[in-house]
Amino acid sequence: MTTQFQPVTTGARLSDQVAQQLAAEIKAGRLASGAKLPPEARLVEQFAVSRTVVREAVSRLKSLGLVDSRQGSGVYVAASPPFEPLNFDARSADSQSAVAQMVEVRRALEAEAAALAAQRRTAADVKRIQQAVQALDKAVAGGGDGVEEDLRFHRSIAQAAHNPFLMDTLDYLAQFMRGAISVTRANEARRADFTTQVRGEHAAIADAIAAGDPVKARAAAGRHMANAIRRIENADPVFWTQEGARLAQPLVQKLRKR
Repeated sequence: MTTQFQPVTTGARLSDQVAQQLAAEIKAGRLASGAKLPPEARLVEQFAVSRTVVREAVSRLKSLGLVDSRQGSGVYVAASPPFEPLNFDARSADSQSAVAQMVEVRRALEAEAAALAAQRRTAADVKRIQQAVQALDKAVAGGGDGVEEDLRFHRSIAQAAHNPFLMDTLDYLAQFMRGAISVTRANEARRADFTTQVRGEHAAIADAIAAGDPVKARAAAGRHMANAIRRIENADPVFWTQEGARLAQPLVQKLRKR
């Protein structure tokens, strides 16, 4: 096995990051049907994580039907995929439209996730969401881009919805969302009023979920995404010819490879 994996970082759940890299290799055919996954010890070394993280990631791949365990032999890529991978036709997408369209997808999913979270959240869920907001504020105050913290905030809301299908969908989309969030946050960081708006929008979503108000939570999340699109559309043209285009390029390339 010659596949080389990148060490995962703090931010998004480590086992999710490991699972995403392995799943990407399988779906791209670089880990072919019937191929044996690298030994656990090698995955631990390459990803620079614990054995527990690797085992959680492999368990996730099993739940998706991407790999099978063979007693005493190891873990192998499933002989045939359980479903056709989701494909995107983004051959003509430019940087700005690709980002805006990804935010539109997020709006459709995350507004409903927020409403469900308001209905089903537990005290632990509320605490997790509040901690995610605090971590995002701290990252921004410390000069960070806040991308991983932003992603974690929205993931904490989806977790509070307690719908595994919704979680799986958002986990899959995370590989695209990360690129879009990089662009939106870079654009918002250029203006103090944008930064203030985003902080207030996040607080409104979190407050509505904590209050158990699904109507307000859905509206707040939808408004947040709609405003994100508006901020993208109103971005300085210079931003798109320089930083925005550079940050969006990995997203566009990833979409075109699907």
